Amino acid sequence: MVSANPRLLPWPGPAGQRSYLATDDGNSPLSQLADEMEEVQLQTGAELLDHAAKMLENQKANALELRFLSARLCEALRDALRVAESRGERLPEPGDEDAERRGLPTSASGTSG
Repeated sequence: MVSANPRLLPWPGPAGQRSYLATDDGNSPLSQLADEMEEVQLQTGAELLDHAAKMLENQKANALELRFLSARLCEALRDALRVAESRGERLPEPGDEDAERRGLPTSASGTSG
């Protein structure tokens, strides 16, 4: 089944372009791989952030080490932003009746009175 809203994948295409998956099957092998990759990217970013905090406390860290750290932090932030964008695009619109029928949460809360 082809989705009207393709999923932004957590890795770039062969030429560095944005890659999308056009399916509504969140359990497809590629969807599951993308979910796993997002988790790895977020965990790696969290670990890098912990490492960065420790390195910045070390007054002996040299410029080369700090430049390397900065480059890795930029990569981790880029990955995290891509994950956030991908997940945000997959959230149902407020009042999405089709999402409600499928049991997905919507951002609409409460009842109108």
